[in-house]
Amino acid sequence: MLAAGITFLQVAANPYVAVLGPEKGASSRLNLAQAFNSLGTAIAPIAGAAFLLSDTILSSKEIDALSNVAKEEYYLREATAVQGPFLLVAGFIFLLVIGFIFIKLPAVNEEKKGTYSQLLSKPIIWLGAVGIFVYVGAEVALGSYLVNYFIENDLPVHIQNSSFMKTIASTILGKNDLALVDAKAVVGAFVFFYWTGAMIGRFIGSFLTRIWRPHYVLIGFATSAVIMILLSIVTDGLWSMWTILLVGLFNSIMFPTIFSLSLEGLGDLKAKASGILCTAIAGGAIIPICFGALIDFSGFNLALLLPICCYLYIVVFGFIRKTT
Repeated sequence: MLAAGITFLQVAANPYVAVLGPEKGASSRLNLAQAFNSLGTAIAPIAGAAFLLSDTILSSKEIDALSNVAKEEYYLREATAVQGPFLLVAGFIFLLVIGFIFIKLPAVNEEKKGTYSQLLSKPIIWLGAVGIFVYVGAEVALGSYLVNYFIENDLPVHIQNSSFMKTIASTILGKNDLALVDAKAVVGAFVFFYWTGAMIGRFIGSFLTRIWRPHYVLIGFATSAVIMILLSIVTDGLWSMWTILLVGLFNSIMFPTIFSLSLEGLGDLKAKASGILCTAIAGGAIIPICFGALIDFSGFNLALLLPICCYLYIVVFGFIRKTT
């Protein structure tokens, strides 16, 4: 239900921002609007690490070894851990609903024109939908498996051996003694930088897409994401961690820029096109499953070729949009 509600918001908000000014500045406006979206995704990992991962998390084998009573107590403790954060999120969403009841937004493009058959005959909407699909899939896949990736690369040991890194983790988690914190929470604290990079990058992207054509910025950022993943594969320790985290920075402008480039020139069909593009967000559900299956089958190094392929498609999309 939450995912459906968020999708409705995306379908309504993105074309609204796109048409609030000249079409030339649509990418810049969407990047600026999405930057505040990224603020939430930057804060969320901190809350997750502090409230959901900070206790002792048992593996499936450890859970099976518990007695029935101890197992029930463990499940109850884990279920209780999410109640406070989830109720807080629900409260903020409720305040947002109240706000929109009273805020008067200017009417834009009230007259409904164009049909889906007209829209689907345009190749750019299909290319853009695939771009959104692979971008969201790659971003969510990497963000979802970062903790596993860091654990596999012994990052908790590298963090404990660096006073600077320990200070960062302690500050984010609000814990002075990291020895008392689960290793997943310690490395989970650094996921904050992946999503914060997306927020910072969108503010930067809002400026860059004003001075350069958006497809050039998209090509540059997608290429940089590929380079960062390759560097993470061939390095180890803290280099491997920071290069994969930098992918978040280069992810930043992709969704709003692909979105606005896909809507460019569609006129009255933009609202319908927005619905199709937002449907493609389902890539965030499908690609992470494929990514996880590849990890189980062959390990992270080979599995990381999947997001690399996703970003290479986005590079190709940028070149195609350049020529049309």
